[in-house]
Amino acid sequence: MNASGKQPPVRTLRSMVPSVFLPAMVFEIGNGAVAPIVAITALELGASPGVAGFLVALLGIGQLVGDLPAGSLAARVGDRRAMVVAGSLSVVAMLGCLLAPSLVLFGACLFLLGGCNSTFYLARQSYLTEVAPVGLRARAMSMLGGSHRVGLFIGPFVGAAVIAMTTLHAAYVVAIVTGALTILLLVVVPDIETTPRPAALRTGGGVGLLETLRTHRRLLGTLGVAVLAVGATRAARQVVLPLWAVHLGLGAAETSIVFGIAGAVDMALFYPAGKVMDGFGRLAVAVPSMLILGAATAVLPLTGEIVGLTVVAMVMSLGNGIGSGIMMTLGADAAPPGNRLRFLSMWRLMSDTGNALGPVVVSVIAGVWALAAGIVAVGGVGLLAAAGLARWAPRYSPFATRAMVRAHRG
Repeated sequence: MNASGKQPPVRTLRSMVPSVFLPAMVFEIGNGAVAPIVAITALELGASPGVAGFLVALLGIGQLVGDLPAGSLAARVGDRRAMVVAGSLSVVAMLGCLLAPSLVLFGACLFLLGGCNSTFYLARQSYLTEVAPVGLRARAMSMLGGSHRVGLFIGPFVGAAVIAMTTLHAAYVVAIVTGALTILLLVVVPDIETTPRPAALRTGGGVGLLETLRTHRRLLGTLGVAVLAVGATRAARQVVLPLWAVHLGLGAAETSIVFGIAGAVDMALFYPAGKVMDGFGRLAVAVPSMLILGAATAVLPLTGEIVGLTVVAMVMSLGNGIGSGIMMTLGADAAPPGNRLRFLSMWRLMSDTGNALGPVVVSVIAGVWALAAGIVAVGGVGLLAAAGLARWAPRYSPFATRAMVRAHRG
C-alpha cells in the first residue's frame, strides 16, 4: 500500500507510456534529426574525415564524462528534475551547434550534448528499473530502447524534409523544438505512483563510487567489458554510415533518407526483442544481435552506391534492433536494489566508454590507413562482443538463458 493506505495501481507497459516512453521518444526525435548531419557539419567547417569522426566521438565522450555526475544528480534532485536540467542544457547545446562558427565551439557543444544525454538516459533507466515488474523488465527496457528508436526513425525524415526546404543547419532547429517539448512533457505529465523509498536507498545508502567499484570489479571487468564492446560497435554505426555515404558522393538529404529507412527496421523490432528476452532469456537476442551487427558493419565498405548502402544499413539495423534494451536489461538484472543509481552509473560508464571509443577507432584507423579499414575493425569488435556476452552474461544475470528464466520463476 502507499502512504494513503490505498493499493498502488497495477503497473503495465501502457501505464508507463506518458511519463516514461513518450518523453524519451520526443527527446530522441531531435537527436535523430541531427545524427546524419553532425559529421557532415564538421566536414563543412573544414574537418578531415578523421577529425569529423573524432568530433562525432565527442558525443560519446560527453556521455562518458557525465555518467558518474549524472547518478549523483539524479539521486540528489530526483528523476524528473534531473531530466528537466538535461533537457534544458541540450537545447542550449543544439543552439550552439546551429550557430557554431568553428570546429572548437562545435565540438564543445557536442560534448555538452553528450553529458545531457547521459543524465537523461540514466534517470529514466533507474526509474524504470524500480517501477517495472520483474516479469515485464525486458519488455519495459526494450520499450524504452524502442522509444529511442522511434525517435531516431522519425527524426531523420523530419530532418531531411526541413533540410530540403531550407538549409542543412535547420535540422538543429528541429532538435531545439523537440528539446523544448520534452521539457514541457516532463513538467505536465505525472510519474507513475510508487512506494516511497527511504532516503538511504535513494542516494545509494551512503555507498561511494570507489566502494561500489570494489564490490563489482569482477562484474565490470568481464561482462562490463563485453558491454563496452557493444557500445563501441553501436556508436560507430552512427558515424560510419554518414562518412561512407559522403565517400560515395551522397548528399545530406539522401543520407538522411538512408538513416530513416534503416531506422524503420530498427524501430519495428523492439517489442519482439523484449518479449523474447522475458520468455527465452537475455542471450536469445544479445548474441544474434552482435553477430549480425558486427558482420554487417564489416561488409559496409563493399557497397558502392546508394542501394547497396541502404541494404547493408538495414541489416545493421536488424542486428541493432533485435538487441533493443539488452544492455539496460542486463544492468537492471545485476543492479543491487540498495545501491541502484551508483551501480547503474558505472554500468553506463562501461557502455558509454564503448560509445566514445567506437568512433575513435574509426577516426584513428581512417587517419593512418583508410576509412574502410576502420569500418572493418569495428565490425570485428562487434563479433568479440557477442563472444563476451555468451561467456559472461549467465554469471551475473538470473535471466540470461531460457533455463535460468524457468528456474527463477519456479
